[in-house]
Amino acid sequence: MPLLCLYMMFTSLFSTKKPMKKHYTSILSSLEKCRTMTELKQLHGLMITTSVIRYVIPLSRVIDFCTNSEAGDFNYAKSVFSRIEVPSVYIWNSMIKAYSNSNNPDEVLYMYREMQRRGYSPDHFTFPFVLKACSALIDPNYGTSVHNRIVKTGFELDVYASCGLLNMYVSCAEMEAGVKVFDLIPKWNVVAWTSLIAGYVNNGWPSKAIEVFKDMEFWNIEPNQITLVNVLVACAHMRDIDTGKLVHSRVCQLGYDPFESDLPFNLILATAIIDMYGKCGSFKYARNLFYKMPERNLVAWNSMIGAFNQYGRVEEALGLFFDMLIAGFRPDTATFLSVIGSCAQLGALALGQSIHGFVLKTNLSEDTAIGTALVDMYAKIGDARSSQQIFCKMEKKDVMAWTSMIVGLAMHGHGEEALSTFKRMQEDAALIPDEITYVGVLCACSRVGLVEEGQRHFTLMTDVYNIEPTMEHYGCMVDLLSRAGHFEEAERLVQKMPIGPNTAIWGALLNGCDIHENVNLVDQVRSRITELDPEGGGVYVLLSNIYARAGKWQEVKLARELMAHRRVAKTLGHSAVELKLLNS
Repeated sequence: MPLLCLYMMFTSLFSTKKPMKKHYTSILSSLEKCRTMTELKQLHGLMITTSVIRYVIPLSRVIDFCTNSEAGDFNYAKSVFSRIEVPSVYIWNSMIKAYSNSNNPDEVLYMYREMQRRGYSPDHFTFPFVLKACSALIDPNYGTSVHNRIVKTGFELDVYASCGLLNMYVSCAEMEAGVKVFDLIPKWNVVAWTSLIAGYVNNGWPSKAIEVFKDMEFWNIEPNQITLVNVLVACAHMRDIDTGKLVHSRVCQLGYDPFESDLPFNLILATAIIDMYGKCGSFKYARNLFYKMPERNLVAWNSMIGAFNQYGRVEEALGLFFDMLIAGFRPDTATFLSVIGSCAQLGALALGQSIHGFVLKTNLSEDTAIGTALVDMYAKIGDARSSQQIFCKMEKKDVMAWTSMIVGLAMHGHGEEALSTFKRMQEDAALIPDEITYVGVLCACSRVGLVEEGQRHFTLMTDVYNIEPTMEHYGCMVDLLSRAGHFEEAERLVQKMPIGPNTAIWGALLNGCDIHENVNLVDQVRSRITELDPEGGGVYVLLSNIYARAGKWQEVKLARELMAHRRVAKTLGHSAVELKLLNS
């Protein structure tokens, strides 16, 4: 509304003695047409001078404009609200809603308590905003108290309140409580189904998310685009390409296909489809869709780079990274983690150093995950010194950071340093070693021949930290005992394993036999190896070499014939050399 029109209206109001009803109607009509805070403030002043300020509906319009309009001013709304002696439930809800959309979810809970303290009873519009704040704060205890209030006020079966409850519980990882709420909601509510699916995805149960989606389809509930995005994410986590293809076809059937539809391009849905195909290993299809995107964001680039890196196609991952830089995108944490991982797999020290330099120029250099990735990269490439330097400079070290350092040291034969690092880690009571940490610790004990130390750690791992030994842990222990010549103990350990030993376990035992020239045990191991599926030629070559050193040429011939019969190929070794080309 032009300010001149406002001025003329104000003049006419003050110059004539119109009844209050006329003022009320004119101001209410003007509030509906208001477009700026300047106009609103003028109308607010007019409301005060004409006593219209005493009426709830015009006051509600003022609050609504300040909290909902793009041109609004939340601070002004708070100022107006503080001067209302008897705000209506509608006005309370407007303020609570505004706080729920701000960065102060705590204020929502304060307003909710204050509303009840002053004698107002929340309704079915109040509860969803309060529950949204509980979700943001991850406060299931407060959310449960709100749930109790909902039951007492009779809104438990209200769709808005019950969907808010479901979303609160799944956001706080209380899936069991969320399912109980879901069971009371009418199954035609797509919002409820989507909330449950998203809850399972975000809480690490992608298989359950897919199962719920199939139930949803069985009940003929049409999914929306948010539903489909969450199911595609679940398929990506599960590497379930078959279900992923079905969901993609469902996307197309519903007219949501972001690559063909006449609808506005849905970047989130398109990225979810590409991410699903990439994580399931369907690179060609993922790449084709990626290049069909009319626009790309950083998440889409990261999905492609991460997928190639995950499947060991590191050259292509790095190629996409450089394409992304050329396209003008600035890498984030996810980008650097993938690219640093690619450098580690490729053994590219110079490139890894360049990426490290790139990181130092960003505000991500202090990020714990990035620091851990750099520690791991330098260790895998063979630069243990740089790995230790980065580790020592890290201000915050989590379990993954300590584990990367321990494993890196153990891998390069620095067993004593690895064990010393583990001891320093244990000094922090907040850090609890995991199964990978203990793989590094046991590997370190094996490298330096500390049998008793290794046995002690193996016992502590199970008795103190309740870590169930995996094949890797048993492999480390068998390797430790075999290297030290404790073959009887190694055999007993293999016999006690709750899972059947694989070729790596027998290979560790054979390695000890090779060191101590224990040919008698080799004969027993050979018969066990022939029962297993072929897993590479390393163990057969080792078997052949042991017999050759003992002069048992007939057994050497049998070992090689066994390889040929079972079509076991020798694992080829390879080396990498980085060349620094200088301009002449």
